[in-house]
Amino acid sequence: MIHFNRPYMTGKETEYIRQAVLGGKISGNGEFTHRCQDYFEKRYGFRKCLLTTSCTDALEMAAILTGVGPGDEVIIPSYTFVSTALAFIRCGATIVFADSRADEPNLDATKIELLVTPRTKVIAPVHYAGCACDMDAIMEIAEKHNLLVVEDAAQAIDSYYNGRPLGSIGHLAAFSFHETKNIISGEGGMLVVNDERFIRRAEIIWEKGTNRAEFFRGEVNKYGWVDTGSSFLPTEIVSAFLWAQLEHLDEIQAERKRLWNRYWDFLSGLLPAAGEDAPRYGEDTVPRYGADTVPRCVPARGVPKFTLPRIPAYATNNAHMFYLTFPDLAKRTDFIAKMKARDILTVFHYLPLHSSEFYKAKHDGRELPNCDRFSDTLVRLPLYAGLGPDQDKVLAAIKESLV
Repeated sequence: MIHFNRPYMTGKETEYIRQAVLGGKISGNGEFTHRCQDYFEKRYGFRKCLLTTSCTDALEMAAILTGVGPGDEVIIPSYTFVSTALAFIRCGATIVFADSRADEPNLDATKIELLVTPRTKVIAPVHYAGCACDMDAIMEIAEKHNLLVVEDAAQAIDSYYNGRPLGSIGHLAAFSFHETKNIISGEGGMLVVNDERFIRRAEIIWEKGTNRAEFFRGEVNKYGWVDTGSSFLPTEIVSAFLWAQLEHLDEIQAERKRLWNRYWDFLSGLLPAAGEDAPRYGEDTVPRYGADTVPRCVPARGVPKFTLPRIPAYATNNAHMFYLTFPDLAKRTDFIAKMKARDILTVFHYLPLHSSEFYKAKHDGRELPNCDRFSDTLVRLPLYAGLGPDQDKVLAAIKESLV
């Protein structure tokens, strides 16, 4: 079976874990934690980074920092993972779901202002597949109505919006290093604080509600319980694993982009139009594949059997995911079954949160047709560094399954 995802190892993970263990400090906020946090702050210009045990934890920290509570409203896309909502639900806030765009799964920024009420406190856009939401529009709405923006950048490492790193635009942001992401630590995440007024409190929340971090920096002569919080920081073992990944971020990204481009080039040949607007990476930095390495394709005629991803002009593609959308649920189900019969695992993605068993009674009843459509029709193809020659088998199976 060719799986949808396999964790990629650089070869240094166990060595750095060994160093952390032999160093005598494995409880967290040690050398490897500092290395990773410094890396992100210097490379992407994030104001303050705090590693967490998961992206869910990073989002929960962000929700606490925003100060939302009962009676407050938070606008999020319905087409997202449950963690985006849970973080604010735990604080007692009410979730207001936004629909996706018609042409891509990200939330439709042109409809957000219609959802703003005097109770709205936060907008939490999700950069689906590492592709940026329209952040200028979102930040303009936030400024106009005095709202905070929390970027759910779980899938968006090393991706940009108009030249700005995702995660650096909102007041706060959360990243994931789950084993399905581009850069991994098994489980793991990171809170990014871009607004100076939240930095000190973020550290306190991170350290179980204490000013312990200040104590270890010698800024106070003792530490104690000063705020709410939890045990959000990861062990040095997790941070050591992550550091081994970060040392190879560029080569991991180059390989994922190479694989993404192969999917695009091949699948474009199966469409009535050959994808003249394909997003490209520089020919001098990403090797092209030879014509004899994959089944030859002749552009199809007639109605397309699927749709390729759309990358807006303001966004870059970090090759986190390659997905197709089908005309309806039946055709997607048929495709997944045919691929599985050929020992290739392709998977759909989110079920709409607005119709979930937990929250449907609390939803305001608005229909979110684009979200529902992507939930019924989107399918993700295997994509991970290390896929290698197996991608040829995937491409051949796709062609056979679409006949």
